[in-house]
Amino acid sequence: MRSKPVCVLVGHSIEAITSAVVLASLGQRVHLYADVELLTQQIKQYGFEHHLQALWQMYEQQQVISSQALPDSADTLIHYYETANFSDSRHINESNEDSERGEASNVALYWLFLDSVKPAWAEDNWITAFNHSHQQSLPVLMSGIEKLGVVSALAQRLQRAWVYYVPFVFLQDGDAYSSMLNPSLWLLGEKTANSSHHLNILQPLMQHARAAHHADIATIEFARSSIMAMLATRVSFMNEMSRLADSQQVDIKQVSRIMGLDARVGSSYLQAGWGFGGNTLPTELAKLQQSSQTHSLDMPLLQSVMHINEDQKELIFRKFWQYFDGFIDNKTVMVWGGSYKSGSGRTAGSAIHPLLALLWSYNIRTLVYSDKAQDELAALYQQQPLLKLMADPYGQIDDAQAIFIVSWSPRDQLDIAKINQQAMPIFDAQNALTRSQIDSLVGDYLGIGRSKYSQ
Repeated sequence: MRSKPVCVLVGHSIEAITSAVVLASLGQRVHLYADVELLTQQIKQYGFEHHLQALWQMYEQQQVISSQALPDSADTLIHYYETANFSDSRHINESNEDSERGEASNVALYWLFLDSVKPAWAEDNWITAFNHSHQQSLPVLMSGIEKLGVVSALAQRLQRAWVYYVPFVFLQDGDAYSSMLNPSLWLLGEKTANSSHHLNILQPLMQHARAAHHADIATIEFARSSIMAMLATRVSFMNEMSRLADSQQVDIKQVSRIMGLDARVGSSYLQAGWGFGGNTLPTELAKLQQSSQTHSLDMPLLQSVMHINEDQKELIFRKFWQYFDGFIDNKTVMVWGGSYKSGSGRTAGSAIHPLLALLWSYNIRTLVYSDKAQDELAALYQQQPLLKLMADPYGQIDDAQAIFIVSWSPRDQLDIAKINQQAMPIFDAQNALTRSQIDSLVGDYLGIGRSKYSQ
């Protein structure tokens, strides 16, 4: 009797982990192959994804998801699934001398996450392995951020018809599971036009998407990159306008709300702040820049977006330095938040890193509260004597001469009364405070494109 079909995934990224859990939730069996150390590290770093973590542990215990060490070559992986009558309890790296031979395993699809595949397998190796496979009717999916045209070229080298590309434009840090199960935008690149019916397993995701589009792989690659570049451009534009708003004493947050009322503009990604971080947008812009250089094209707008974003991460420190006329040495400050966005526990590309470096260069003691990013900050700066991680945002507030806000969830109500016990300035890099909260402060307030005196 043939075993239930299995989805074979290769990757250790959050996209691979989320896909494994979502497929398991859709009733599929999943075999995930990855560098074990990197997979364990990734799962730990995304501990703030509570729903995803709970489901991962449950499906592993039930052996619905089986995570295994990535073999040295794709040939080993392909050979295993073509020859072994496997069970969930037997791993590819274990001896299978007693297993029955000759019955091809019931594989539903292969899903390759390129950021994990490329360092482990030589491109010629895995392309050749799949081309020599006897399972040419099985779909092969690819995901990842590459230079424009790279995924399309890989698809052409794969000598099979059912090759697809799924960019994770819908994944939201802090809500990874739900954002994939009900994607805001599902894009599917097809090597063979109008062939999505070969991906029956993924049909629920396509059907639940608020918007969806299928096209050739090269077009979907370009669309993915264009979407991300547009979002980054909107952020940098608003941050540039915030500096002009400062000079006019206009509240940029109110301007953003007004702009959002215009249907031609929309309200997404119009919030001024310290910029954007994480992995997706910076990686996307870097790959887009590489693509332009490959074709000897100048992209001054893209370069400006990247420059504004990097400079913006130091703006809140400059406001702090100017406020105290440069007399900032040996002070003590509170820093609230460390992640690159509220709801996430990742600090990649966050403004907290340049901020801490600048503060420490003036021998400033930093009392940092960041509920979700606490572990990551502790690991990164374990030898830093000027850093103290706080379990309470208001702990030792009496010792501080200023408060910095890097990321703060709108669901967590700020205690203005506790802040007002000390008439200290707040430097709000996220523009987290409402106008009524700003007006009720005893001390000064400086945000990004707004202050206590903005109209």
